[in-house]
Amino acid sequence: MSRLLLVVACALVDPDNRILIAQRPEGKSLAGLWEFPGGKVDAGESPEAALIRELREELGVETKEACLAPLTFASHAYDDFHLLMPLYICRRWQGVPQSREGQALKWVRAKALRDYPMPPADLPLIAPLIDLL
Repeated sequence: MSRLLLVVACALVDPDNRILIAQRPEGKSLAGLWEFPGGKVDAGESPEAALIRELREELGVETKEACLAPLTFASHAYDDFHLLMPLYICRRWQGVPQSREGQALKWVRAKALRDYPMPPADLPLIAPLIDLL
């Protein structure tokens, strides 16, 4: 079995029930594909703490663990590792999301998520979001 990589993702949901997605910048793996904000969980870090840190680093927004609600998860085998990715819903945060890492940002309806090319691990996350929103 290849190594297991734990990555957290967040569906930031605005008052209009739109979800924020980010486009992976040039030079990163899977560049040009759209994804939910988030990132790797560091050693000794909880998934929620990692997500709060990543939202601050990537988007400049602050949230609290109480504002993160787990919705679903993705489990996907890549060639050299296996990805486990819990997806949290967040409707309450402080600040306006801004691109801090050169990524394009877009607010989209859940039903429109399939119109954006995403990494294979993100695709199973779309149906639960459509059901929720």
